[in-house]
Amino acid sequence: MSVLTIEALQATLPPRQAVAGLDLGTKTIGLAMSDLGRRFATPRPVLKRVKFGADAQALLAFAEREAIGAFIIGLPVNMDGSNGPRVQATRAFVRNMEALTALPFVYWDERLSTVAAERTLIAMDVSRAKRAERIDSAAAAFILQGALDRLTLLARSADEADEG
Repeated sequence: MSVLTIEALQATLPPRQAVAGLDLGTKTIGLAMSDLGRRFATPRPVLKRVKFGADAQALLAFAEREAIGAFIIGLPVNMDGSNGPRVQATRAFVRNMEALTALPFVYWDERLSTVAAERTLIAMDVSRAKRAERIDSAAAAFILQGALDRLTLLARSADEADEG
């Protein structure tokens, strides 16, 4: 497994392979998945965190079942751009995954993803109780959608360079 930039992922990921988005929390892992064309992110049920070994096996089972080609993991950078304890925990989680999978991980700045997910759920008139259940996966979908949009832009730029 390796950590890639979004540009390196775009250059190496085979076409028609789904990508997963992760919002790593202390109690849950929010999950989202792209379609095969990598245009849309869809929230999936959250994984309840137990301990690293169980969490990793659940993620890898999900990746195998859904034929995931890479993970986009939210990096919870502070609003001022500094790295706090959650960034360190996320990087440690990915480092620990290195021994377990060949799937690449891409860090994606997740500032305000939970806020945006919450606003979307409120706009959809989702009750407070239901929002609590869905917020982590909605945030994972928001993170993944940002990365998918960037992958699309990079692919378009590469196509235009090939034509020109």
